[in-house]
Amino acid sequence: MDRLHHAGAASGNDRVPTREAEAVPGAEPLTPTAPRPAGRTVSTQDWRDVTFLHWAVDPARVAPLLPAGTVPDVHDGCTYVGLIPFRMHRVGLLGAPGLPYLGSFAETNVRLYSVDGDGRRGVVFRSLDAERLLPVLAGRWAAGLPYAWSRMRIARAGAVLTYTSRRRGPGPRSRVVVRVGGALPEVDPLARFLTARWGLHRPGRDGPVFWPNEHGEWPLHRAELLDLEESLLTAAGLDPATGPPDSVLFSPGVAARFGPPVPVRPAPAPSRRGRSPRGRRRRSGP
Repeated sequence: MDRLHHAGAASGNDRVPTREAEAVPGAEPLTPTAPRPAGRTVSTQDWRDVTFLHWAVDPARVAPLLPAGTVPDVHDGCTYVGLIPFRMHRVGLLGAPGLPYLGSFAETNVRLYSVDGDGRRGVVFRSLDAERLLPVLAGRWAAGLPYAWSRMRIARAGAVLTYTSRRRGPGPRSRVVVRVGGALPEVDPLARFLTARWGLHRPGRDGPVFWPNEHGEWPLHRAELLDLEESLLTAAGLDPATGPPDSVLFSPGVAARFGPPVPVRPAPAPSRRGRSPRGRRRRSGP
């Protein structure tokens, strides 16, 4: 069932403590720029008008959804589920110039946070909805990512952005409305944890892989969630909330590039001392 979250959701990270992350043992430090080169360029892409909505969840509840060899990454004892609508702009391959039409489209992804045995922190995509069929097919068949073809639109009226998505055929949908606020004067530890991700983990033919990326530091803004109607999270095997997200952020965007994927060394099994999402009113997780 669709869930409708009204005005009054968190703006920035006001509702969440900002202590340093309780890191998974061996996880590399969180850095504003990539800790290592991504290697030769496999793909270039600009991410624009990015809204980050996040809900805190118990790591044990999402661990079964991660690829083999990875464990949930944690901040203050919790991991997070993200719903991120944005505009993909001029995707290019192998260093070629970005495509102006086929390479530019609206996208919304549902993601989790992961770390592998080499300490590399990444994201795991549970779903990626996009409005162009060719990138959807390429993403599914060439990159092995769970892309879905959707009708999508991004509209802006002053500081208010509205993102809509409806998967083709009977399927999930989302509508996100945010008001963008001022730039964050300082990026707090939680905002860094949620955005400073230098690759993605995914299953591969010969085992899990880490696909590295690099880009400039995210220019982050506060944002206020005005309205949210969505069923993408449930379709991705998650059901994190009946209330508002725990973090709402916005960025005008960054230019990114991906290098070739590399094998994953399995992470050690996590300890079971993760705490519940700080006594929130609701149960969260899949």
